[in-house]
Amino acid sequence: MMHGLSLAPRYRLDDVDPWLLGIDPSRHYWLQVNGDPQQRVAIPGVCVQSISELREIMDAVRSLLPGQQLQIQRAATCLEIHCVAENLLAIAHHVDGAPVWHLFDRETLESLVMSAHPHWQCRPEDVELGRQQLWQSFQLPVAA
Repeated sequence: MMHGLSLAPRYRLDDVDPWLLGIDPSRHYWLQVNGDPQQRVAIPGVCVQSISELREIMDAVRSLLPGQQLQIQRAATCLEIHCVAENLLAIAHHVDGAPVWHLFDRETLESLVMSAHPHWQCRPEDVELGRQQLWQSFQLPVAA
């Protein structure tokens, strides 16, 4: 029995529809779900402190076999990567409160993970994506 799990289409580097809006300085992957400009999400990506840590994570991602998953801890969140098939990986996330697996081919997901390189710098316009996320967090209610 399937539990309300939705799958977003498979994202590839050579997609005709733009799906990657950018990667902000805190390594959030900003996507348009299904290429829809109205459905934007920021998925917490991989952050590392050293090149050796990045190599370790890349090796772990590359060694995933179908049915296996990898959890990469961030400061406040966890990135969960699932291997669905030999060349199909998924990042578990939520869209409008519903659980979603964003599907990527291996090359695309590895490219996203490579943005964790300590010397990587985002595009100037991607800094604004990070500002938007920070601003949204200020809008959240604080528990009393």
